[in-house]
Amino acid sequence: MSLTVTPVSFGRMDQYLYPYYRRDVELNQTLDREHAIELLHSCWLKLLEVNKIRSGSHSKASAGSPLYQNVTIGGQNLINGQPMDAVNPLSYAILESCGRLRSTQPNLSVRYHAGMSNDFLDACVQVIRCGFGMPAFNNDEIVIPEFIKLGIEPQDAYDYAAIGCIETAVGGKWGYRCTGMSFINFARVMLAALEGGRDATSGKVFLPQEKALSAGNFNNFDEVMAAWDTQIRYYTRKSIEIEYVVDTMLEENVHDILCSALVDDCIERAKSIKQGGAKYDWVSGLQVGIANLGNSLAAVKKLVFEQGVIGQQQLAAALADDFDGLTHEQLRQRLINGAPKYGNDDDSVDTLLARAYQTYIDELKQYHNPALRSWPCGRQLLRRYVLYLSKRAVWRRDYGYPGWSQSAYTAGGRRKPCIGYGSSRPDGGDRFRRQITYRFHSRRRAAQSETEPNDAGKRIRQTETDGSATDVL
Repeated sequence: MSLTVTPVSFGRMDQYLYPYYRRDVELNQTLDREHAIELLHSCWLKLLEVNKIRSGSHSKASAGSPLYQNVTIGGQNLINGQPMDAVNPLSYAILESCGRLRSTQPNLSVRYHAGMSNDFLDACVQVIRCGFGMPAFNNDEIVIPEFIKLGIEPQDAYDYAAIGCIETAVGGKWGYRCTGMSFINFARVMLAALEGGRDATSGKVFLPQEKALSAGNFNNFDEVMAAWDTQIRYYTRKSIEIEYVVDTMLEENVHDILCSALVDDCIERAKSIKQGGAKYDWVSGLQVGIANLGNSLAAVKKLVFEQGVIGQQQLAAALADDFDGLTHEQLRQRLINGAPKYGNDDDSVDTLLARAYQTYIDELKQYHNPALRSWPCGRQLLRRYVLYLSKRAVWRRDYGYPGWSQSAYTAGGRRKPCIGYGSSRPDGGDRFRRQITYRFHSRRRAAQSETEPNDAGKRIRQTETDGSATDVL
């Protein structure tokens, strides 16, 4: 009630509620499992009652009135210095309850790790098959080591949870927000890199450069990557300037006394959560169009510079016309079908995108925000902007700097206005979906064969037959 319906996530619900579940359902049997799931349903429905009034642009960007509440299950706990699988019976109950109700809130996140059981992973897949987009997966193998590198204590790093969309934080110990507000549009920055620094949507040149497709003066693909590096560094700094303003306003005007009283170290430091009181206070960056960037880079590299089947000025003209007309449409189809696509386990495009993205990450490491000046001396608690969030939504604006999420055409063959993808492969880009599915089931069946030796050989031979047929497709 002390806030304007700010999203509140529930952290690792299967961990802190399990002692009560175990007492009532497993030991005393004062509550059966079905009744427990019904109580969970009541909780999820209660969350759907919360809403807030949004502006027109916000309503369009956040269709469905999400409040970004998040529940996390699974993962690992650090016990006596050793990571242990944290899945318990309540993890299954929460997963099943969400699969039955299929509500839009809360977001359900599963912390995946290499030691997760096949049974729980199968249960997650069955819920995903329901088609309502949950659960999401956070990878412990990546998040935990990165948190420790930032200076988060290992015990806390192993206790992280997803909050909001898919951001990650340590519950009860994190600063006011872990998400930025600037929304860098990677697809638009890429277009600026291809066209002399000119923003494709507004027509403004924010950072001029000599090289441009329309001039036909890129000598090789390395120069394209160099142009990308220059442009993304510039816009990253601009995004940090936006975040600096936001954080300054929050620090001065949003003290949030109740929340501050519940977050570790705020009382001890006599500071509110946004004034440097929280134990940890990092803010993640927000980007859109990450997958579109990968597809654009792959198409330009292969079709323009390696094969030479599309000329630089030819591509520039098609982009300027948004691929309108038969000739441009034929070129667009070549971009779509003639180049590798991100999200298909293809190193030629995935590595390219990782290289481009690393420039952004490296630039972020140079910055901090106003909270740094409020923190105790001698403690390594610098606030940095690290990616833990991606977006996939239909947004379009026809003005301004290439932040937020104004959509545009791309060199990967995307027309405007279309979906700007985050870190998931674009629709229609899963060309090898059946082969990937085959690989997943092959691993699962191979694991099952260790406990079922009698018919394992038959099962694996059948898989190989299916696999060869899939490869042909």
